[in-house]
Amino acid sequence: MAPGMTTRLYYTEPWRREFDAEVVDVTDVGGRRAVRLDRTAFYPTSGGQPFDTGTIGEARVVDVTEDEASGEVQHVIDGAVSVGDRVRGVIDWTRRFDHMQQHTGQHMLSAAFAHGHGVRTESFHLGADVSTIDLAREVSADEIATAEAEANRVVWEDRPVAIRFVAEDEAARLPLRKQPVKSGRLRLIEVEGFDLSACGGTHVSRTGAIGIIAVRGWERFRGGSRLTFVCGRRALGALRALRDSADGAARQLTVHPDELPAAVERLLVERKETQRELRGYVERLARYQGEELAQGAERVGAVAIVVEALEGYDANALKVVGTRLVREPGRIAVLFSRARPALVIALRSGDVASVDCGALVRELFARFGGKGGGRPDLAQGGGLEASPDALVTAARELVGLGRLPPG
Repeated sequence: MAPGMTTRLYYTEPWRREFDAEVVDVTDVGGRRAVRLDRTAFYPTSGGQPFDTGTIGEARVVDVTEDEASGEVQHVIDGAVSVGDRVRGVIDWTRRFDHMQQHTGQHMLSAAFAHGHGVRTESFHLGADVSTIDLAREVSADEIATAEAEANRVVWEDRPVAIRFVAEDEAARLPLRKQPVKSGRLRLIEVEGFDLSACGGTHVSRTGAIGIIAVRGWERFRGGSRLTFVCGRRALGALRALRDSADGAARQLTVHPDELPAAVERLLVERKETQRELRGYVERLARYQGEELAQGAERVGAVAIVVEALEGYDANALKVVGTRLVREPGRIAVLFSRARPALVIALRSGDVASVDCGALVRELFARFGGKGGGRPDLAQGGGLEASPDALVTAARELVGLGRLPPG
């Protein structure tokens, strides 16, 4: 059979689950066996819709591709067949029907935006879990809600979805929602009284088979909006996941699921108040810690030096301790958190010029990783990957205490 003559059964019979065909070519594509048949119901990746899977004979179909130039459909298989074999193809119907629901749902949603708000769909992607459409302009929450409601209204009216083929000149006279990319004879998908689009994908035969269209979220994207949506079985799965999450959270908070927003708001208010109180306690403790550390400072000449790794201190608490230490003249403090990766802060009194705190922390980062920076009198950062003892030993060396045993 000449290249490009594969009969595409999915064009006219998207509901077909099995078919018989002849193997007309077997080639190697990137180390994988690719098979061409005289007829196929397997949809190749195209137009934002992924390929079908299933079996050809005993071989598993793992990919289906289309050569745009020749029109050949290649079935990448995990198995063996030979040219001339008569084989039976079986479509993974769960996957195919899911794709039909999502793709027809996309037509409905795009048509609702076009008719109701004059917004064009720029592109469509059918993903493994969710699908997206990219709209030509930013849309509001109200516009999304009304388009979603209109699309579902037509779904529930169970309108017929028809397939027809027209010549290019005839298509030019029809009210297509979007100008077709391809030329020549066109395949049109028509939702009765609602949408007419050129499309090569697989679709349900009546809108009721979509079940429901649910927009899960949206964001700004390249000057327009990207909408994430699910249809049919995916929408049911999303509802179950949301229900389970809401019920689980409600049980943890001992409230009814309807009371979750108010309960979460109360928790956030309480958390902020607790954090404020905790910061106060930590700062008071840090001040006492600073005074205690100052009493045990080591001396190099007239300069008192403290190098310590402190348990349970965050960056703010370390700064409070360090500030307390160097408020008196003639002091240097280098403090680490004991958590790994470690935080560090280095400070000096205004009258001390023997240590550049910025240079000190940069040297620590060079040895132990991490990042940060600062001035000669104050520098800080985090991400140090070393034990507290190793950090303290290195800092003692850098401030001139290397000749003394670690404290």
